[in-house]
Amino acid sequence: MAMIAGLAAALVSCSDKAARNGEFKYLIDEFADLKIMRYRIPGWENLTLAQKEYVYHLCEAAKYGRDIIWDQNCRYNLPVRRVLENIIENYEGDRTSDEFGQFMTYAKRVFFSNGIHHHYAEDKFVPQCPEAYFRSLMEAVGDGEKCGELLRVIYDPAFMAQRKSTNASGDIVAESAVNFYDGVTRAEVEKFYADMADPADPTPVSYGLNSKLVKGPDGTIREDVYKTDGLYGSALAKISEELEKAAAVAENDAQRRYIASLVEYYRTGELKLWDEYNIEWLQDTLGTVDFVNGFIEDYNDPLGRKATWEGLVNIKDHEASERTEIISANAQWFEDNSPVDPRFRKPVVKGVSAKVINAVALAGDCYPATPIGINLPNADWIRKDYGSKSVTIANITHAYDLASRESPKSTLTEFAWSEEEIAAAKKYLSVTDEVHTDLHECLGHGSGQLLPGTPQNALGEYSSALEETRADLFGLYYMADPKLVELGILPDMEAYKAQYSNYIRNGSLVQFNRVELGRQNTEAHMQNRKLIADWCYEHGRKDNVIEKKVRDGKTYFVVNDYPALRGLFGELLAEVQRIKSEGDYEAGKALVEKYAVNIDPELHREVRERYDALGLKPYGGFVNPDIVPVLKHGKVVDYEVVYCDDYLGQMMEYGRKYSVL
Repeated sequence: MAMIAGLAAALVSCSDKAARNGEFKYLIDEFADLKIMRYRIPGWENLTLAQKEYVYHLCEAAKYGRDIIWDQNCRYNLPVRRVLENIIENYEGDRTSDEFGQFMTYAKRVFFSNGIHHHYAEDKFVPQCPEAYFRSLMEAVGDGEKCGELLRVIYDPAFMAQRKSTNASGDIVAESAVNFYDGVTRAEVEKFYADMADPADPTPVSYGLNSKLVKGPDGTIREDVYKTDGLYGSALAKISEELEKAAAVAENDAQRRYIASLVEYYRTGELKLWDEYNIEWLQDTLGTVDFVNGFIEDYNDPLGRKATWEGLVNIKDHEASERTEIISANAQWFEDNSPVDPRFRKPVVKGVSAKVINAVALAGDCYPATPIGINLPNADWIRKDYGSKSVTIANITHAYDLASRESPKSTLTEFAWSEEEIAAAKKYLSVTDEVHTDLHECLGHGSGQLLPGTPQNALGEYSSALEETRADLFGLYYMADPKLVELGILPDMEAYKAQYSNYIRNGSLVQFNRVELGRQNTEAHMQNRKLIADWCYEHGRKDNVIEKKVRDGKTYFVVNDYPALRGLFGELLAEVQRIKSEGDYEAGKALVEKYAVNIDPELHREVRERYDALGLKPYGGFVNPDIVPVLKHGKVVDYEVVYCDDYLGQMMEYGRKYSVL
């Protein structure tokens, strides 16, 4: 069917009208519980033509992984997405009705979440428009034969209800919608990898990281490995093709070497090559341009083993990186003075590097919602023997901040107890938020060591929440250390108090606006914050370290004793590090289940009501700028940044250009 001309023009346009008028509007769309923003790329004009070409091909490589994350999140995601794209592009009926508006909201939510489950809460969401109406849309664009299968996927709330199951009484593998397993139980998965692992190997690969585990009709269990002649092969071939083009114009030989290792890993699927690539990559600290590309984080796997695909291309902010370079240069001091048992500290901290970056392209599990800091690689033995590379993504943090200023209301004024608390937050949070991210990523994730014989995956489904807890606690503990003022990282010894108050306020109250009433707290980062806040509230209750106050029917959590709170952070850090170092699954489970999961229903309802009254959207994500080759006489003479202002248009464009599975 022919595309409606007006819609076609709207979808293709990423014209940045606001920028042409002299303004840069960060917030460009809002729907459901989501806001869509843009980010700028400071420093682009300072890159050479070769560096811009390098970035361009790295961005293309990142975007070609989009279909992979969709399929990993649920096996029905790609068929559903293609139906949505077909309707948006070809439906010729009434587009002004309430029902079509409800369909469009659903479509935009699916695009945002890379699938039919909420990107953060992981529960399936369904359209508000009636199922019969959705059927009529599918039939109108020639997809009627798909209704029997896909309408159940879209509308039945009990079918594939959670992307990652949190049902402690059930089989979290069998009950999860993620596409990492087929026909296997949790017990079978754990036995398969236990049989494969060598407990005496000091440099173990991340077993299962890049594969789907499948039980065949004969009962045989096997891995379908992600590689160019295997699962996701067509996407990995396109990624590899763009990586090889990037290597031809790389900044240095080190980049060329580790790109070659990455391409060979994609060709073979051999996890030893993945480790070799990570070691080479983390040792490159000279280039201005850097990237993340691969199957990396295991947060979506109910067992914390299999990794989703993600990509990030970035350029270094040399001036802002002076702060992180000071922190990384003092990594040994922080490790030596950590409040954890000396047995669990690294005697020699190796290869820790940190920098501030500006994102150029977000992809896979980093798009549209993205982290604000990253520390890689994840293998504990590589961190111990070679170090890690940490980044704080400055332009994303700044975009969040500037977009929030476009709204007249804020959570700070609603949930902070006093004007003094609000004033301190306005004075210090912009710097302390960035410093806490630096400490979390550079030192927190990179700190500590496993005892000999402790498996990396010993904490199972609790590993993600506990690892984020450990890194946050490390950052919180050192936020209050005079060393940060001595190093010039923080301006004075009052700054940390704003971060402490903000952390407790968010962990105990504000973040619950993201969870539907009656639901548990299931996302790893939210669990980590609640665990820390609730544990410290309970263990400091005798001394009233954190006080729960009520005023005009509204609840507040107020820090009364900041030095004592630091002591509690240190005490909990010592225990969480012990749990990780010893692989104490039962103790880790007890911490998470007691403090991180269940939300007081009355408090939950209050938070939701107070937050809803503000009219804010709790979740945010981004469109990417477009990197466009500039041609002269058929030759590329430059690469221009075009700031997209059309969220739906970018999603449709990516579907047309980068869909290869």
